[in-house]
Amino acid sequence: MPSLFPALTAGSARPALTFGDRSLSHAGLAAAAGAHAARLAGAGRVAVWATPTLETAVGVVAALLAGVPAVPLNPRTGERELAHILSDSAPSLVLAAPGDVLPPVLAGTDRIDIDVRPASGAPTLPDEPSAGAPALIVYTSGTTGPPKGVVLPRRAITSTLDALAGAWEWTGDDVLVHGLPLFHVHGLILGILGPLRRGGSVHHIGRFDTAAVARELAAHGTMFFGVPTMYHRVAEALADDPALAKALSGARLLVSGSAALPVYDHERIASATGRRVVERYGMTETLMNTSVRADGEPRPGTVGVPLDGVRVRLVEETGEEITAYDSETVGEIQVCGPNLFTEYLNRPDATAAAFDGEWFRTGDMATRDPDGYVRIVGRKATDLIKSGGYKIGAGEIENALLDHPAVREAAVTGAPDPDLGERVVAWIVPSDAQHPPTVDDLARHVAQQLAPHKRPREVRLLDELPRNEMGKIMKRALHD
Repeated sequence: MPSLFPALTAGSARPALTFGDRSLSHAGLAAAAGAHAARLAGAGRVAVWATPTLETAVGVVAALLAGVPAVPLNPRTGERELAHILSDSAPSLVLAAPGDVLPPVLAGTDRIDIDVRPASGAPTLPDEPSAGAPALIVYTSGTTGPPKGVVLPRRAITSTLDALAGAWEWTGDDVLVHGLPLFHVHGLILGILGPLRRGGSVHHIGRFDTAAVARELAAHGTMFFGVPTMYHRVAEALADDPALAKALSGARLLVSGSAALPVYDHERIASATGRRVVERYGMTETLMNTSVRADGEPRPGTVGVPLDGVRVRLVEETGEEITAYDSETVGEIQVCGPNLFTEYLNRPDATAAAFDGEWFRTGDMATRDPDGYVRIVGRKATDLIKSGGYKIGAGEIENALLDHPAVREAAVTGAPDPDLGERVVAWIVPSDAQHPPTVDDLARHVAQQLAPHKRPREVRLLDELPRNEMGKIMKRALHD
């Protein structure tokens, strides 16, 4: 099949990776990763200690060049979970940056320190593996049990990155700025492999801060990838940081993903910069499914339309397909296309349960606008509230609550109710802890914006919402 990284095989001298004051061209990356790829040939699976460093990027590219499945390891994973991942994936080697101190659970695994210096001489790159060959094994968050290893084939990576190139008008002239971790789809596949496939460049800022974003976008960047927590901090900083506003104004594309970006933050950023943040929708098992296009309408609260090659449908609980495009009818998103994973490693039962024929059951609930824009309203397991005969998505209520001036953060869940079946519960971090909003105030606000049956019947005040490393609210922890 064609090369996953054409600029590497062509030996391009253009910049490829920059981490702080260290960088590699595409030719230099080919030389450094190619030398390691020769050592990895036939290694089975390899783990990568995925720190936000140049070494991680080189190690993953080396494994991909060698045709060896790479298992990115989150350095902040607890020992029990890490032990499960290692037992399940059984890597023969672990790749790490020199000097990295690995936990004891990795003591029995052979280690290779990644040397990012280009090897001398022209690299001999292995032949490209088949499209269906496994490229990465990325572990899910494990919210309903031990993490599952999602086996991603090379075709899933290439189809997603090429579809995004079309949707975002992404070219080799783009310079991506991002500060995401490198052990998941957003930070690694989109943020590192995406620019490499396009023949462009990525500048990783390390630990996220708004000053670094402003500096890199002003100096080099055309695109910025972030998660809602990052964009919230950007929105908070804009009023007092004209340099940040100017840098964002000059960016060609701002992309948010991994969770919904509140409409309030959308509007603050657009007002200060004149730029709209583009949202996309994907998950570990499917990579990217939909996106607002660069030349499309930036409609806050939506994740755009299906990407080229991806089929998306909504289904009732009975399995019947929903054909309405009315912005109201809620159904589970199912996806079909070359972007899908092949299996959960060592879990044929879970793999079979995840599919309805050729369609993958995402567990995400959504509506569709008349022109096909998808609106995510939450997860089937935690965000679909059945109250008084209505199916209500938590996401739209959360956006409405965030429009209230007394609300700084909001999450919505359902709780058992003897009359309604479930009642809407709002978990609120107030803007002013001394003067929090009342349930009547918030109920009236939501009823006026949405509908009376969507109003919260109960409000619980918190100092902060529990979030994971990607900024997603952990709703199960709210009830715990």
